[in-house]
Amino acid sequence: MQQFSERQIGGTVVVTATGAVDMLTAPQLQDVVDAAAARKPAGLIVDMTDVEFLASAGMQVLMIAHNRLGEDTRFAVVADGPATSRPLKITGIADSLEMFSSLDVALTSFAA
Repeated sequence: MQQFSERQIGGTVVVTATGAVDMLTAPQLQDVVDAAAARKPAGLIVDMTDVEFLASAGMQVLMIAHNRLGEDTRFAVVADGPATSRPLKITGIADSLEMFSSLDVALTSFAA
């Protein structure tokens, strides 16, 4: 199964991550996010619904993406549960990123 994939939904690019996002896989996520960001979409969502482990390297990718994207691209993360939203909240990253509990909620917000 593919670890990272992307798809376009309207003006928003959704990057979906599965499994573990750690020191070994974070560079792949960075590549997918960078490629999506290069297209300058109106919105970019990283969906971590199926992520079982989120290491600091994965959190760093999210912060880099957030910092690199200009004001023209809205950025958010879908993270819910102990494997994803908890480490983002504990580290304070959740305070800097727009977070949603599900992709449907994020897409509805981005469409508004």
